[in-house]
Amino acid sequence: MKKLFIVFLLATVIVACKNETKTNEVIEEAQDLAYASFGDEINAEGAITAAEMTERFNSINIGDTITAKVSAKINEVCQMKGCWMKLDLGNGQDVRVTFKDYGFFMPLNAEGDVIVNGKAYITETSVEDLRHYAEDAGKTAEEIAAITLAEKTFAFEADGVLLKQD
Repeated sequence: MKKLFIVFLLATVIVACKNETKTNEVIEEAQDLAYASFGDEINAEGAITAAEMTERFNSINIGDTITAKVSAKINEVCQMKGCWMKLDLGNGQDVRVTFKDYGFFMPLNAEGDVIVNGKAYITETSVEDLRHYAEDAGKTAEEIAAITLAEKTFAFEADGVLLKQD
């Protein structure tokens, strides 16, 4: 009788351990379903706000690079093929996001909140590039011709993006 009781107790412990693992997997899958993933696999943990990213941009110089994971709202996506997007940093500032080695693109109709992971830097964007970006964004010929000065640009090269699903 003792042996039967011990065997029953061991079987109960083993079954109880299996049930806990299944519950954790379901929770992780539910979190993954809240986002569409592009590029390298990333998660939402550790993402800083757009306001915190603005502070970091203001603390670096042209040519400096920092690694970051940022949560922000999409303002604009390249309408030709989704090869770049602009994210709202607040206070009328944007960051232009490109994708590492053009390894992936965003949907042309992408909107809402995203989390981007990669390298942030400041660059000076030439008039030629500004006109190219304006053309990609579908600006008029007059708007494109009005671009005559280079500008300091907050930039981000993303290796992974999470697009929040509605």
